[in-house]
Amino acid sequence: MKRRRVLFIRLSQFRLFLRKLIVTLVVISAFGLIVLSKADNAHLNKTEDLISRILNPIIRVIQLPADGVYFICEKIRDVVRVYADNKVLKNDALQVNYLKNKLQALKIENELLSQMLSYTPPPEAEFATAKVIAGEGDGFSHSLIAYISEFDTNIQKGQVVLYKEGVVGRVDSVHGNYVRVMLINDINSKIPVIIERSRDKGILSGNNTAVLNLLLTSPTADIKVGDKVVTSGVGGVFPSGLPVGFVSEVSENSILIEPVHSIEKIEYIKIVKYNLGQELPEESNER
Repeated sequence: MKRRRVLFIRLSQFRLFLRKLIVTLVVISAFGLIVLSKADNAHLNKTEDLISRILNPIIRVIQLPADGVYFICEKIRDVVRVYADNKVLKNDALQVNYLKNKLQALKIENELLSQMLSYTPPPEAEFATAKVIAGEGDGFSHSLIAYISEFDTNIQKGQVVLYKEGVVGRVDSVHGNYVRVMLINDINSKIPVIIERSRDKGILSGNNTAVLNLLLTSPTADIKVGDKVVTSGVGGVFPSGLPVGFVSEVSENSILIEPVHSIEKIEYIKIVKYNLGQELPEESNER
């Protein structure tokens, strides 16, 4: 029994010693591994430095063309992008310019129509607006062709034609939606007029030129250059007071009148359906 007990004690001591030895070996091994790892890292660092010194110049040489190609590609891409943007801007500029011109044309057209509305016909008169589509002129006549709306009815020969606020002629004929206008400078045009300042009357006659002749005036008429000439209303065809022109020359043989508006610049006209020739009511015999 004693031997077994002694043997058991010795085995226990041996196991304890073995454990201590193992722990010691583990600690020593760990320390050795740490030292070894330090030595390897230093060696690896030296190796890495050597490889880096050798490969870095090679990598740089290889990378330079790649960077150049990338730079060129980026520049080409920028040029293409700028070209595309420039094309879009050009199209936008053309569109803006087109809209600007169209707006300007509409503005001028609106001003012309607005100026034409500045004349208010008397209560018994009506008017229709027409667009000039052609002009006719030769040594024997001066006229223009205008288009009227199908809703403008009762357009008749002899009715006065205005441009803005001034007289430019009278209706010569009507054919459907087209009207032929005899201009005031036509040799066949005769308009009763009056000098606005002195109230002297006369007949304004066309002569197929840019100026008009004032005829049948009184020898004692007080007429000066610059006097305004308006319609007199005599005959009942033209309303009174419509501007026709201004006196441009006064001599013993002739009196010349410059029209209010240049015939060449007419784009729209206003036809005044004015009628003073209405039948008067019969007088009553009742007292």
